[in-house]
Amino acid sequence: GNHGGRPPVITDDMLHTVLHRRANGESLEDIRLDLIIPTGKRKGRNPSLASIYRALTEHEKRQAHPEAVERAHADFATLQPSD
Repeated sequence: GNHGGRPPVITDDMLHTVLHRRANGESLEDIRLDLIIPTGKRKGRNPSLASIYRALTEHEKRQAHPEAVERAHADFATLQPSD
């Protein structure tokens, strides 16, 4: 499964901003300069273009295959110990 690793630099709010501004015709280079990483080692800095493209790719995958994402979430939920 997908465990551990680094947390994503692009938050859902940042992704929403990127999608909205990109729909208005802005370039990723311009949008990137207004994005600020909220946590972690690079807190307060701009994310890389690669991070933005990675987040957009993940978003596209979720849009294209929502049933797979739902199934993965359901499988994960069943694996969690209930208190």
